[in-house]
Amino acid sequence: MRIMIVTDAWEPQVNGVVRTMQRVISELQAEGHVFDIVHPGEGFFTMPLPTYPEIKLALFAGGKLKKRFHDFEPDAVHLVTEGTLGMAGRTMCLKMKHPFSTAYHTRFPEYIAARLPIPVSWGYAFVRWFHKYSGRVMVPTPSMVEELNAKQFINTVAWTRGVDTEQFHPAKRAEPDSP
Repeated sequence: MRIMIVTDAWEPQVNGVVRTMQRVISELQAEGHVFDIVHPGEGFFTMPLPTYPEIKLALFAGGKLKKRFHDFEPDAVHLVTEGTLGMAGRTMCLKMKHPFSTAYHTRFPEYIAARLPIPVSWGYAFVRWFHKYSGRVMVPTPSMVEELNAKQFINTVAWTRGVDTEQFHPAKRAEPDSP
């Protein structure tokens, strides 16, 4: 399967969204899928996100994104974030009538309200709008699925992260007296 992944959060950022997608991509590679990761560091005109300059906002991304879509010809599109690239991806998919999935990784409305004078309710109105036409809204926990459904989100599904049992295994615990 050919999968286009559109994300506003990518390397060199170190955060849960980037780490999750690195693991997903590793699994996609292992299963033989082909993917194209579209992120702000790939020739888009960007500006730093106010209050979090490590995140770059891709501006005027629609044209380049559409070209990437046509060049890559994906079977599936996954929008990782609700940022400017995610919005460009959403707009493109809706205009082209191409199905897409989305992810809700973090409490974005609370995050924004903590940094800007924007009510949490406005933030939820925005993210509900963003995810409204997603074939599936992938959410990190069953409790978050319940919380979002209570806020009138639709098509939510738990996408739990699990544990890497190769790295974290009881047999690999340090001896009690070791540092």
